[in-house]
Amino acid sequence: MGEDIPRKGWRRNAKLASFSVGVAGRAAAGLGKRLGGKSQDEVNVEMAVRTAEELFKVLGELKGVAMKVGQLLSIYEIALPEEIAAPFREQLAKLQDEAPPLPANRIHRVLDQQLGTRWRERFQSFGDAPVAAASIGQVHRAVWSDGRPVAVKVQYPGADEAVRSDLRTIRSLSKLIKPILPQMDVDTLLQEAVDRTEEELNYRQEADNQRLFAKAYRGHPRFFVPKVLASSPKVLVSEWIEGVSLRTIIAEGSQAQRDLAAERLLEFTVASPVVVKALHVDPHPGNFMLMDDGRLGVLDFGAAAQYPDGLPRAIGKCLRLSLAERFDEATEEFQAAGFLRKGEPIPEHLIVKYAPLVEEIFGEERFHMSREKVQEIVGDATGILLGENGMRTVQFGRKLNMPTEYLMIGRALSGVGTIIGQLDADVPARALAEQWLPGFVEKGSADALSRA
Repeated sequence: MGEDIPRKGWRRNAKLASFSVGVAGRAAAGLGKRLGGKSQDEVNVEMAVRTAEELFKVLGELKGVAMKVGQLLSIYEIALPEEIAAPFREQLAKLQDEAPPLPANRIHRVLDQQLGTRWRERFQSFGDAPVAAASIGQVHRAVWSDGRPVAVKVQYPGADEAVRSDLRTIRSLSKLIKPILPQMDVDTLLQEAVDRTEEELNYRQEADNQRLFAKAYRGHPRFFVPKVLASSPKVLVSEWIEGVSLRTIIAEGSQAQRDLAAERLLEFTVASPVVVKALHVDPHPGNFMLMDDGRLGVLDFGAAAQYPDGLPRAIGKCLRLSLAERFDEATEEFQAAGFLRKGEPIPEHLIVKYAPLVEEIFGEERFHMSREKVQEIVGDATGILLGENGMRTVQFGRKLNMPTEYLMIGRALSGVGTIIGQLDADVPARALAEQWLPGFVEKGSADALSRA
């Protein structure tokens, strides 16, 4: 690529518009093919493949928020029908580490500005070809002055301006993606992507987050977070990790690898608010790898939420009460946590309906999460939200509330659950909940006392 990220709103919108026109053209062509004898299914699959290819190209060139949206979609494609998901899975997954790279001279300019014009003296060697791409930067492999292999993440020139431009034009993406994911709250998803991406613009903040996790997990037998060696607002240098990406394990890993990766990922997520007092909230397969010694290597701490008091106790308590079929108490806990607007009653079925799922996940020693199970869960949730009476559902939906303290928890857990479904793996959900979720084990019980 011979130029920086398109920064001006009109240039970026033009690229998005070209994608929209392409989609419309394919729809018209599809109609012609149906009239010419092709079946609806054949036309739909063909359109999905071509749309996926074009979406990858446009998002990869725009980077910034647009590429972050692509990364998020590459996780949540699991909720799509397989015939549509397959082409999007292949193309959108590339956005996690195979986006079109920026040339070396552009990267060198950033390093000059951020580390000083003598930055090469800090390295024994520096690889000009990127080894991976993130939403707003690309990663280069290098050797630090003391001989340690390091990863150097360099922010794309113009990424900050491009992201802020996307804040004004994000509704265009909403219109494009809604037809792909008609059952998803795309507006909320995109706004979340915008908010988190703007936070990620400052690599110093990411470095602070990573240092926090690295210190807490130093010497840990199951998790590894690389040490930060240097940072600036647009450059981050940290220790290099060798391992197998979860994206590779999803595609071709053994069942043993899948189960181990899933267990490590789930434990890291629920343990971190206790061990680190923070939560990694950017779960996609490219941010995790399984190392040769069985540890989970964790990358990219641009999006992390602070939980100085750990996870809210209401999460574990609601699960425990549901398992015990104490639905009235579970409902009261749900209301007390702020999931309903003040003064609004909660339909009993909302708790009762999910009791079998809670039992399935936490009732036995191990729970198997598959793509089909994720789709079932999403379908059940969508059914509750949609209901059989549209007007009643709309009114009920307005009564529901998502407390601020749960937004990042929901993002992390839903993303992790989706990845485990992609891994098609077994996890010891009950044991991890007993160990790490406050409120899951009732105070005064033998289990609680044994863990005190």
